[in-house]
Amino acid sequence: MRIGELSRRTGVSVPTIKFYVREGLLPAGRLTSPNQAAYDETHVRRLRLIRALMDVGGLSVAAVGEVIAAVDDPERPVHALLGEAAERMVPRYGGEPAAGEEDGEADGGLVEAREQVGALIREREWHCFPGSLAAEALAVALAALGSVGHERFAEVLDEYADAAERVARADLEYVARHVAREELVESVAVGTVLGDALFSALRRLAQIDASARLFGGKGEEGVEGSEGEG
Repeated sequence: MRIGELSRRTGVSVPTIKFYVREGLLPAGRLTSPNQAAYDETHVRRLRLIRALMDVGGLSVAAVGEVIAAVDDPERPVHALLGEAAERMVPRYGGEPAAGEEDGEADGGLVEAREQVGALIREREWHCFPGSLAAEALAVALAALGSVGHERFAEVLDEYADAAERVARADLEYVARHVAREELVESVAVGTVLGDALFSALRRLAQIDASARLFGGKGEEGVEGSEGEG
């Protein structure tokens, strides 16, 4: 197919496609004449991956380039490849995980939270590094809870971890249905961002139900569902 058809099929403009080629994100088409190039399904899949990483994952062009390099490296194990993509979608809080510690200025609550996270990882025998960005994000959240007087929230951390393990297994079972490396990474990008939104919405619905069961009086069931009726 020519670049115009590639653009129509993917919804990516011709100038943007040419930009991705220049940046090394997209392989150049096969030259059929001095001014014409042919593209195929591999270009369609690659453009889908690039757009998923940028539009859904929020990655920069440089970060996408690093993920693409991992995808194109046949020696990179699938586990490392998926980690390469997922790690770049974890929120950053104030720079590197250990920022400020070399000067002895790390917040005491954050230091304690990091220790809690490290202990959680060891106790559950998770195959991840306590200094990873995801671990740091969890530590920051725990420290924030402590700073507003809810340090006891850590008491339910194991229950959250149980739920996270079940959701993670469901995530990876979904990802495992894909064979092509581009599709694997695309599913991680989409699943991480939209999966978080999906789980957040499900959690809100479950909280409404739990609240009604724990605190609701007789005749209060279905109140939210009836709003706006009549």
